[in-house]
Amino acid sequence: MTTATLGTERQQLYKASAREPKFVRVPEIGFVMIDGHGDPNTSAEYADAIQGLYSLSYTLKFALKKELGLLYRVAPLEGLWWADNIAEFSQERKGDWRWTMMIAQPEDVTPERFEGGRGDAGRKKDLPALPNTRLERFEEGPAAQILYIGPYSDEGPTIARLHAFIREHGYSFEGSRQKHHEIYLSDPRRSAPERWRTIIRQPFTEA
Repeated sequence: MTTATLGTERQQLYKASAREPKFVRVPEIGFVMIDGHGDPNTSAEYADAIQGLYSLSYTLKFALKKELGLLYRVAPLEGLWWADNIAEFSQERKGDWRWTMMIAQPEDVTPERFEGGRGDAGRKKDLPALPNTRLERFEEGPAAQILYIGPYSDEGPTIARLHAFIREHGYSFEGSRQKHHEIYLSDPRRSAPERWRTIIRQPFTEA
């Protein structure tokens, strides 16, 4: 068996300090992705999307173990969040939110293996969102990130702090194009909200 490990550069993208923001540069990474719309707390579309992503990611993991002897841990769930009108992107208007949920994949997940995994996952379980999943390479470029600890509903001050950090260094971003990015390091089913760990990332324009 071969243990798959992320490169040092990529490993650092999944580490952040709660004390202060830091700059990172996010290279091109392959993700299984799915798009959707609406309040993640109440939307059946969102729940189906998460179930589909995890089922497919674990199917791919087991297939690579069988085919290549590859061992690795499924990466954390990530989300890109925005609204058509960025002024509407607020806690009070979650029904207007748009999102892309995604899970990073090893380089060995080729388009052919992705399609095979999607077929296998669909035969094992009824997954309504599975046909809408895709394999896509995504390069985020320059960004700043910080670790937030606590319930998602209280992220506001930490997000404001991150945005201020970016602007203080002379950079800017446009929220519907350079989307708000969250990386969920905790399983909400297994820990209390006050202990949830989330990396909050905001890409920006250097020029």
